[in-house]
Amino acid sequence: MSLQVQINEEIKNAMRAKDTLALESLRAVKSAILLALTEGGAKDELAQEDEIKLLQRLVKQRKDSAAIYVQQNRPDLAEPELQQAEIIEKFLPKQLSEAEVEAAVSQLIADNGFAGMASMGQLMGMASKQLAGSADGKTIATIVKKLLA
Repeated sequence: MSLQVQINEEIKNAMRAKDTLALESLRAVKSAILLALTEGGAKDELAQEDEIKLLQRLVKQRKDSAAIYVQQNRPDLAEPELQQAEIIEKFLPKQLSEAEVEAAVSQLIADNGFAGMASMGQLMGMASKQLAGSADGKTIATIVKKLLA
């Protein structure tokens, strides 16, 4: 089932349950999907990689907004942003723990013989491609720096 169909079903469920927070989150996802479809031309659906990137971007936006609200001492505004991020994350593949990401990056280092910070760019490219959708870039970068240092 495509993400678009899944989101439409969840919107209907949220309307029935009168869950305004979920409805707002799901409508934001639907809007982002429609925008991506119109930007890319007249396609029927997004590729799965594009859907994952889109969802990750939406989650990151919510978390960044929440962090700003917390810095400005506005927990009343931060809480809904974090809740929306949780709702959107349900549509993402299961995220790997830091230990699992570290194991995958260590395996890449062992397989390709990377050493030193000079090979960080190459390793980041390979790790990002391999772990796409299951770990965010910030976590991958932190672990790559730690292992190459």
